[in-house]
Amino acid sequence: MRRLFYWIAGVLLFLLIVIVASAFLLDEPLRKKIEADLNHRLKGYSVRVGRVDFHPIGLSLELEQSTIHQNAHPEPAVADIPYLSASVHWRALLFGKLVADFAIDKPKIHFDLRQFTQEAKDEVPMKERGWQDALEAIYPLKINRFTIKDGDLTYIDKGPFRPLRITGIYFVTENIRNVESAKGTYPSPLHAQGIVFDRGKLTLDGNADFLAEPHIAVRADLQLEQVGIDYFKPIAERYKLSVREGVLSTNGSIEYAAEGTKIQIKELRLNNVVADYIHNAPEAPTKKIVTEAGKTARKYSNEPTLEVKIDRLRVGNGRLGYVNQAAKPAYHVFFSNTYLDIENFSNHLKDGVARGRAKGSFMGKGPSKIDVAFRPEKKGPDFDLTMSIENTDMRAMNNLFRAYGNFDVVEGKFSFYSELKVRQGKVEGYIKPLFRDMDVYEARQDRGKSLFRKLYEGLIGGISALLTNSPRQEVATQTTVSGDIESPQTSTWETMLRLVQNAFFKAILPGFEREVAQGKTEHRRG
Repeated sequence: MRRLFYWIAGVLLFLLIVIVASAFLLDEPLRKKIEADLNHRLKGYSVRVGRVDFHPIGLSLELEQSTIHQNAHPEPAVADIPYLSASVHWRALLFGKLVADFAIDKPKIHFDLRQFTQEAKDEVPMKERGWQDALEAIYPLKINRFTIKDGDLTYIDKGPFRPLRITGIYFVTENIRNVESAKGTYPSPLHAQGIVFDRGKLTLDGNADFLAEPHIAVRADLQLEQVGIDYFKPIAERYKLSVREGVLSTNGSIEYAAEGTKIQIKELRLNNVVADYIHNAPEAPTKKIVTEAGKTARKYSNEPTLEVKIDRLRVGNGRLGYVNQAAKPAYHVFFSNTYLDIENFSNHLKDGVARGRAKGSFMGKGPSKIDVAFRPEKKGPDFDLTMSIENTDMRAMNNLFRAYGNFDVVEGKFSFYSELKVRQGKVEGYIKPLFRDMDVYEARQDRGKSLFRKLYEGLIGGISALLTNSPRQEVATQTTVSGDIESPQTSTWETMLRLVQNAFFKAILPGFEREVAQGKTEHRRG
């Protein structure tokens, strides 16, 4: 018996040596075959595999030092994968299924603007790019569990901006082939987490159906904490937004399925935001951006396949402004110490009225309040807007006055009141700017100006004195707003921005001039 035992052990040892040696000899031919199969199945990308290690006993396979390159822009590599392993998913065998586990350690995914643009231009749908086929070329079994550990995702835009980066990525999903639950559900639990832009935290928990048609279906809860929005600067600048500071936090859920997409945000918070819209084109201020925003809003308003709802949006201690670089001179208007609270924001009429309240300081000095109620568009904009600005130091507005009125002030307070209502393509309300204790001429300040300019500003100052309403020393004008809006098919936001734009740039100074003319006539009659 002892001799038989030794004989069997020797045979097994010999077979083990043969198997290990064969596997070792197979590694390089297997590497070449896997690399060739990957490149044959992928469209628009190519793969290099550094080393393959096959383990016949455990039926597992390891790939080391693999890289993926975009053919159009091969450098730098889109992905650098130091280690990938594939093996039999043994637990699935209990359910009579032979499927695979895939695990990737410390992958580095890199996209720059050129590569991202190329990807966006590619007309081949993602499901036809061959990624699933490529993974099956590595390991011939269907994937049922997929894990990423300590991943790193980087996007680099043009210009001297910091990369957008998510580090410490951990992602796991299983039951991809739905071998453990009934069809018609979201059978695959998934979890993802990572560090966003050095200090923020991302967490995603939910379920997916990877076999759904015509695309993957996902339902998950999402949470973002303390994400620095200044990292979005390169993207924001494409939309003429200058974002310099701010922190974003949010929590909610998303469902993406063939029937449609549902995004439910419980709360979205933006704290200490410093941002400006930059206008530097010759067309009317804000025209281009609000037109594009209007097209987007109209496209998705009451769209049955897309539901977006934000229960509460809050902005705390923000500074939001508008810079017009096309004006001569350029000017900057802003609200500081801004607090904004919007509730029940939705793109569907069935969710009812959204209400917003804001307060802040216009030009850092004038206490301001805005109240708005709006409904998702059906046949056109539908909202109520009330706005007040009080006792702003007019010297802070000098560049604005120079650009639109060709004068500046050395003293004075500016206030502004407006109520507007838009229904069924018609607008009603009023706009009332108020100037108090205004003085537009001072010899020392204006010493370098031409004689004509001094006379003009002196005339403006003298006329304002004719309209003094003792004892408050005010100059006021009120413009009634009534009639059809320019285009009833514009969006709520587009209409709102245009009305406020017209109030500031077309009503304040012309209205003041009308009141001046009327005051001169009354003065002569007196």
